[in-house]
Amino acid sequence: MLTLGRGFCIITGASKGFGRSLAHEVSHLLEPGSVLLLVARSGSLLEELKEEIYSFTDKQQLAVHCVTADLSTREGVTETVRVAKQEAVTELDHVLLINNAGSLGNISTFGSFTDIEKVNSYLTFNVSSALALTAGLLQVFPCRADLRWSVVNISSIFALKALPSWVLYCTAKAARMMMFSVLAEEEPNVKVLSYSPGPMDTEMQEDIQRQSGIAYSLFPCHVSAAKLMKLILDNDFPSGKHLDFFEV
Repeated sequence: MLTLGRGFCIITGASKGFGRSLAHEVSHLLEPGSVLLLVARSGSLLEELKEEIYSFTDKQQLAVHCVTADLSTREGVTETVRVAKQEAVTELDHVLLINNAGSLGNISTFGSFTDIEKVNSYLTFNVSSALALTAGLLQVFPCRADLRWSVVNISSIFALKALPSWVLYCTAKAARMMMFSVLAEEEPNVKVLSYSPGPMDTEMQEDIQRQSGIAYSLFPCHVSAAKLMKLILDNDFPSGKHLDFFEV
């Protein structure tokens, strides 16, 4: 059975939805001595998730740490990097960062966005924080040939396709995809994947359907989470690739 080895895995937006499902998937694939760092704004939900994981995982096998942080702020990013450095272990096989945190934002026509502070606030959380966090963690775990480093950007089909009234969301997803493509070009020892998880049964999808008035079939988060982890384990995609749930 393929595993992630003795790893250090960081998942942002881990408290619910897709992030929560990813935490469960990852916890089954880490070997003894590994660390799982769960990051989100809701500390209580993170603690619930931690107990769920420990209900089937020996605490001596896997160390689970929760970071209650708002990644739209400098303090939130700094705290996450600080805890990762504090909990870092030696002789790692694999560092896996899953940049899952993100928000839908306001679905409205292009001409509605005249408030630069609101636009900047959205982009800070959905773009800038992912860059600063990834850069900070790359400093905590320096790249080297004998360490497998994987970075996952949770993306969307709308990183590639423009949609009326979705200017914030499309812009952020497109920017993130290019941002991580640059990382793939810069750093040969980091494997980068932008993964579009498809239409899942999450609170964000409920918001999308409510705001857009468009209804479509949703599937459970764990289905897409399992597909992403298989991609990571198989490791046969080119670094910087954008893959959609329906393509794999």
